[in-house]
This record gives sequence, structure tokens and C-alpha cells, in this order.
Amino acid sequence: MTSCLSIEEKQVRAVWDEEAEKWWFSIVDIIAILTDQQDALTARKYWNKLKQHLAEEGNQTVTNCYQLKMLAADGKNRLIDAANTEQVLRLIQSIPSKKAEPFKLWLAEVAATDISLARWPNGFNESAEVAQDGAEVAKVARVQIEKSTGKSVISRSNAKKLGQAQLPNKDEGGSE
Repeated sequence: MTSCLSIEEKQVRAVWDEEAEKWWFSIVDIIAILTDQQDALTARKYWNKLKQHLAEEGNQTVTNCYQLKMLAADGKNRLIDAANTEQVLRLIQSIPSKKAEPFKLWLAEVAATDISLARWPNGFNESAEVAQDGAEVAKVARVQIEKSTGKSVISRSNAKKLGQAQLPNKDEGGSE
């Protein structure tokens, strides 16, 4: 299934792999957003240069991306370089951009949402598995953010606020 997902009013072409239960994202679309490229041609040129640079460094991101058919600007299905969530996170590390952190959060949200949609749970055990998969996606995003910023995302104060926000207020109809 091919889709267009939105981030900051821009489109990212994506293909859902039913069998593997994962998204494949257009690398050129991601680069266009991260580098503020106005059209696909300049984003594609950026990606070609980046591919060359990454290959010289021995970075596996280039060799691990696939070409998948996606709808191009001319309305035809064309082979497009695509990467899965993990590869996109690695790619983002290679591109200096102030949009990297919001993009990582968006990517984690898309992946976590689709894990639960793809595997609609039946019963507690399957629900626990889906929750675990979503938690793993969130963990990868958190670790990437902490690695790039050098700061912990989790602190005592924000963990305490989160815990308090989830407790129902007894005066507002919460049960004991």
C-alpha cells in the first residue's frame, strides 16, 4: 500500500510492507524536508552526493536502501530509493538539520501507530506484544535524540509530571 504521510505540511511518500509490517519511506522526500529543498531534483542531487560520501565512509545506509515503485510528480510509478524506519534514523544523523529532532519524533509516532494498527490485538497477550513493539520504537527514537543532543530526555521532574497527569482525580469521577 502506497501512502503520503505529512510532516510540517510536506509530504513523504511511503509504502507499507504488509508482510514485514513496516513502512518504507522515500529518501528524497525526507532529504527535501530536512534540507529545505524546494523541489525533488535538488533533493535528489543532494541524496546522490550524500550517497557517494556515505559509501566512501563505508556507511551501510546506502547499501541497505531499496528501490521501490512510488508515485512520482509526473503521475507515474517510478523506482524510488526507500529506507525503513531504522535506516531513516541513521540517515538523519548524516544530515545537519534543525528539523532532525521533530522528524525523529514524527517518525517514531508513525511507526508506533502503525504497529498497533497492523497488528490489531486479540486479548491481553497480543496487546502486550503490540505495546512492547511500540515501546521499542519509542526507545530507539529516545536514544537517538539523547545521542544527538547529549542530554537525557527523561528526568525526575518530567517523569513525575507524567505520572501525576495519568492519575485520575477522585473529585472528577475517578474510582478508588
